[in-house]
Amino acid sequence: MRLQGKIALVTGAGSGFGRGIAQRFAVEGAKVIVNDVNAENGERTVQDIVDAGGTARFLAGDVSRDADVRRLVDFALASFGGLDVIVNNAGTTHRNQPMLDVSEAEFDRIYQVNVKSLFLTAKHAVPHMRERKSGVFITIASTAGVRPRPGLTWYNGSKGAAIVTSRSMAAELAKDNIRVNVINPVAGETAMLSDFMGQDTPERRAQFVASIPLGRLSQPSDIATAAVFFASDEASFITGACLEVDGGRCV
Repeated sequence: MRLQGKIALVTGAGSGFGRGIAQRFAVEGAKVIVNDVNAENGERTVQDIVDAGGTARFLAGDVSRDADVRRLVDFALASFGGLDVIVNNAGTTHRNQPMLDVSEAEFDRIYQVNVKSLFLTAKHAVPHMRERKSGVFITIASTAGVRPRPGLTWYNGSKGAAIVTSRSMAAELAKDNIRVNVINPVAGETAMLSDFMGQDTPERRAQFVASIPLGRLSQPSDIATAAVFFASDEASFITGACLEVDGGRCV
């Protein structure tokens, strides 16, 4: 098992990519703190992990709120005695639409969840990781931050900011043996897909799939495979990397 003995916190793990990552981490031997704003979904992820023989606990929390993130880190330390890996997966978007039709409240929420959360998890986890002289952050960003799609201007910008922020963290934290890497998924079978498309119709789906050379949307298992690698000791000399898990869309 590639993550045996590691303790990981996965945000937004109640569904989609986060759920897939949390489940795969547990299969690979990690003890997992599952976080989500939706308690029902988060508890379901934990139950599935436990039923499969893994170890996980759930704590609800909003990753854009300082007090909630502090509780998450403290909960991980109290539950399992440490924290080795943080997967900043929680994310949100606006519906595909002209940029000036997006409200200020939507804009603020996107940047709070997609970017501010990186600041908050670092604020509360880096001191612990520095003390241990090891740690891993994995940011689940998006190909939107590398090759933007029309109609998603502010979401695209938030993911670009998440990528640059993560790489900047990698440069600063390397001296502490804390690694920071980024995974850029292409649009996948998640709850946000209909927002990305604007309308969920067979024609619109076909248009999205046609933009991906390998001919399909991403699956949680695709992203989980990449996350396991970055979290593992196999990636001990990799930091500041951005891996597109996108079926070739960014080529």
